[in-house]
Amino acid sequence: MRELVILSYSSIATPSHNHHHHHHHNHNPIKPFKPNTTTKLSPSKPPQPQPQPQPPISTLNSPSPLLSSRHTLHLKYYANLASKLAEQGKLQDFAMIVETVIVSGADASQFVSALSVELVAKGISVGLREGKVRSVIEVLRKVEQLGVAPLKLFDGSTMELLGNEFYRIVQCGKVEEVVEFMEILAGFRFSIKELLKSSDIIRACVDKRNPKLAIRYACILPYGHILFSTIIHEFGKKGDLVSALTAYEASKQHLTGPNMYVYRTIIDVCGLCGDFMKSRYIYEDLLKQKITPNIYVFNSLMNVNAHDLSYILHVHKNMRKLGVMEDMASYNILLKACCLAGRVDMAQYIYMEVQHLESTGVLKLDVFTYSTIVKVFADAKLWQMALHIKEDMLSAGVAPNTVAWSSLIRACANAGLVERAIQLFDEMLLAGCEPNTQCCNILLDACVETCQFDRAFRLFQSWMGGRVSETIGECNINLNAEQGDKNCSTSVPTGISTSHLLNYPRKFPFTPTTATYNILMKACGTDYYRAKALMNEMRVVGLSPNNISWSILIDICGGSGNVEDAIRIFRYMLGAGIQPDVIAYTTAIKVCVESENLKLAFSLFEEMKNYQIRPNMVTYNTLLRARSRYGSLDEVQQCLSVYQDMRRAGYKPNDYYLEELIEEWCEGVIQDDNQNKEEFSSCNKTYLGRPQSLLLEKIAMHLQKSNSESLTIDLKGLTKVEARIVVLAVLRMFKENYHTHGHSVKDDILITFGISKAVTDPATHNFEVKSAIIKLLQDELGLEVLLAGPRNALNKKKNSESLLESDLNFEQLTRRKSLLTELESSTRRPDVVQRLKVTRKSLQHWLQRRLGAIRR
Repeated sequence: MRELVILSYSSIATPSHNHHHHHHHNHNPIKPFKPNTTTKLSPSKPPQPQPQPQPPISTLNSPSPLLSSRHTLHLKYYANLASKLAEQGKLQDFAMIVETVIVSGADASQFVSALSVELVAKGISVGLREGKVRSVIEVLRKVEQLGVAPLKLFDGSTMELLGNEFYRIVQCGKVEEVVEFMEILAGFRFSIKELLKSSDIIRACVDKRNPKLAIRYACILPYGHILFSTIIHEFGKKGDLVSALTAYEASKQHLTGPNMYVYRTIIDVCGLCGDFMKSRYIYEDLLKQKITPNIYVFNSLMNVNAHDLSYILHVHKNMRKLGVMEDMASYNILLKACCLAGRVDMAQYIYMEVQHLESTGVLKLDVFTYSTIVKVFADAKLWQMALHIKEDMLSAGVAPNTVAWSSLIRACANAGLVERAIQLFDEMLLAGCEPNTQCCNILLDACVETCQFDRAFRLFQSWMGGRVSETIGECNINLNAEQGDKNCSTSVPTGISTSHLLNYPRKFPFTPTTATYNILMKACGTDYYRAKALMNEMRVVGLSPNNISWSILIDICGGSGNVEDAIRIFRYMLGAGIQPDVIAYTTAIKVCVESENLKLAFSLFEEMKNYQIRPNMVTYNTLLRARSRYGSLDEVQQCLSVYQDMRRAGYKPNDYYLEELIEEWCEGVIQDDNQNKEEFSSCNKTYLGRPQSLLLEKIAMHLQKSNSESLTIDLKGLTKVEARIVVLAVLRMFKENYHTHGHSVKDDILITFGISKAVTDPATHNFEVKSAIIKLLQDELGLEVLLAGPRNALNKKKNSESLLESDLNFEQLTRRKSLLTELESSTRRPDVVQRLKVTRKSLQHWLQRRLGAIRR
């Protein structure tokens, strides 16, 4: 019996044909077959291995023995061999044999008829168990080329094995391979949706931030158009708007027509990621493509842009033009926008319109509509109107939900009506509606805001039942005595029944949150140790104190006068894993200001800016009101710097308050001269306190310069009062720099004038400003003032000699008359006299006199 021995990395030999001329035949070489191991088979009539070397390349075009009908036996042999290899899991070897048959041009049908499908299927199962998915796919490719449907090789158990292997590969992070395999299998008419959950593939693509791969996968499935929206939404949930938009653009290439669900989803994702402008661009793009969005797309667009009432009113108007009628959700979103914008009047109008539509049977008001309009009135502190809506709800047979009850309770709480709020809370329980923690917190906060601290603790105790801690109990027992000096009612008012505070008609589950404990901490007043005990209690029940908790503790500690410990607590926050936010910094700054430690307050302000923490309105106002008067140039410059930061941040400071302080500081330049300044008192400041204070900006601009840079004073656009303050501010800076650092004036000072657009008579106004400045400089300060223009040389010649102190008044009157005469003649020619000049010599003399007076 002859044996065919197949050696590793050798070619398969064509079996001999028992012909005495077999060594003269030109055999067509078969593609090399390289099995993984040496295989020894003993068929019934196995051909002997060829002793000759492989045929040369030149024999490739020679007819193959496999093409001959007499070689049918050989095809059956190879089919048998391939089946055996497949059964043993040697899928690569099987694929090579099949490729050899295909390349040789032999009759594949004979090979297929002799091939054992059962053994090949068995081998595929073995390959899948061993994780050889790529080899299995290659086998399926070759089998398909033979004309055999790959699905015939798979039964239910094999499909399950394939699905499990795909899941394993996805879990290893190789989702790209799985999608590639699925694309191939889809070509073989496999049911891809049964192999693996689509959510697993999409989640893996989202984790890899690969939207194009997710779209490739969706295109394999028959319901891919539905998956497009899921893919976009999943990227949006991750906050990855760029990938969501990429998926959106890719999906449009595969959609046969408008898909409103996709449009709605991408708009919702824009809102989820905080880019409302992108949602508007998508909407405009749809209109350009002549696509009319449906009501759901319009509702999503309006909801994403609910913070901009004017825009959604524009969208609503356009919606009607396109013939898309509103549903109840549309009106709810409009009410929500009115609530956010504080437009109670428009909310009332919309509510009346909806009521009319309900009366005609077009729409039916739902609980969300009522809850939203109640919230509108609650935020506006219109508690009576909110209660009226509640009556409308009950009349319509709509039971208020937790949101509606919470809004009603907040409406009364915001108005300080604690008793009415508690009554509504009781009604809520009797109606069978369980309050959530937020609703309970509203009630507690109402008690704290009205200084009913003891009542807040009693409410908390009744809700907790037997779970009340010793800390709460001690607070409840001792709080009245501790808070007696606060002029606040810490207990329930006389004549009010307190039975409901301890025994509610219906128990409900209550789980306190960090916000709950924060409210109770505020109820501790200035008792730092009790507030600290509550913070510890938070940790005991599994809660973590947040920035607000620490800020309250800092405020309580600072309020008790212990500033050092308050700052220590502030520094300890980082050690506790809490990064101080703007509230914590503002609280610490407030503590420093109240203790008059302004150096530390401004140091904390600079620190928070270094940490990229943006100050808020309270922060700025706390610092700007830190001083009741300014003593030095540094203090003024410091506050003006805060003022400018506040302006750049978009906040509107109280200009009038700051102007008052700066004016007082500026007038200190002439405080020893006992001059009558009634003309320039605060009651005459017609132009001060304007929305954008030009005065403060001018002062800040000049005081930020050095002595050498401040030799030009720009008074354009200022009134005579404002111009006076700016000039005094610059002179005060010169004085302090001279007295403190010895910096002298290096040149003359030039003062430029201009005309405000708001002035009805520019020429007269300009003359009055110049006259006021000349009077200030000459009469009140004794400085030498010249007209800087064509006649400057003459003026300088007439006043070339320095003024003696004893002759100063006479010379002032003479020079003032001369200057005023020239000013009057120049009002018809404003381009002739543009500036005044204060001579360096008189300035230096003035500074020396001031220094001598101080030393004396």
